[in-house]
Amino acid sequence: MKTKLLSFAMMALVLVSCFMSACTNKNTTTTDTPDPTPVSREYTFTDDLGRSVTVNNPQRVVTVMGSFAEIYALAGGAETIVGSTDDTIDTRDLGIPSDVAKIGSYLKPNVEAIIALNPDLVILTSSTADTVAADQKTYSDLFSDAGINTAYFTVTHFPDYLHMLKICTDITGKTDAYKKYGLDVQERVNKIIADNKVSGSPTYMLLITYSAGIRPQQTSSMTGNMLTELGAHNIIDDHPSYLRQLSMEMVLEEDPDYLFVIAMGNDSEAMEKALKDNITSQPAFNSLTCVKEGRYHVLPYDTFMFKPNDKWDEAYQYLADILNGK
Repeated sequence: MKTKLLSFAMMALVLVSCFMSACTNKNTTTTDTPDPTPVSREYTFTDDLGRSVTVNNPQRVVTVMGSFAEIYALAGGAETIVGSTDDTIDTRDLGIPSDVAKIGSYLKPNVEAIIALNPDLVILTSSTADTVAADQKTYSDLFSDAGINTAYFTVTHFPDYLHMLKICTDITGKTDAYKKYGLDVQERVNKIIADNKVSGSPTYMLLITYSAGIRPQQTSSMTGNMLTELGAHNIIDDHPSYLRQLSMEMVLEEDPDYLFVIAMGNDSEAMEKALKDNITSQPAFNSLTCVKEGRYHVLPYDTFMFKPNDKWDEAYQYLADILNGK
């Protein structure tokens, strides 16, 4: 009798155990773990239009320039970027998620597409150096009417990059990224300038070629500023009228110690054509002393047309090596 009771009890225990296990498995497979709620992290800063901007750990960010997308990604915000311009996605690998929505080009962003993404922050350019920036400034009221936060930045020189990166890392809370991609790069840049600054102020001209002609760059441009920091002198500073009209004959008349060119175009074939049509096929080109002596340089488009961002030190070193004959 006792044996039967013991057997019955053991069977009951097994049944209960199985029942509890089934319930546990059922709960495990049907209950989804909720996404963690974003941490509240309110932060107020002044953007480059002088406006006070307050954000709270934005989770849906749109960048209206590839370089700005890269800066925000370096700041630890890559996974929160939901939309960006064509140059972010098609031109370069910037470490941005592959499912980021295209919102048009840097030259002509699609405002309706941006609003449709329901972003909580849109990052635009405020640079006064081109008409594109002026166009992007007009979007502020449209986004404001839609209840969307905007922030405007100007990044031309290395300190501008540091400024934007600092704000972006404060937004994301990834302050260690500011040291790695900002302060550490700054230390290397300062050392490159100190170790490689040339004496004697060798002269240079910096030209951009495009389908319609050539456009000289001032010292205030990104690459012009770097060359000047490294000790070279921009001839354009002595002849402001060249900004309105410049020919290769005028370049020959000045005969700079260095001639730097950045070729623009939609692809490598277009860049090569612009370079040939406007520079190398011109009769005056081969008469330049810098051409004869190997001081004519076509600069890498990816480094000197786009912003170098965390590779500013490499850009400075590239120019320093040329000026020092390395």
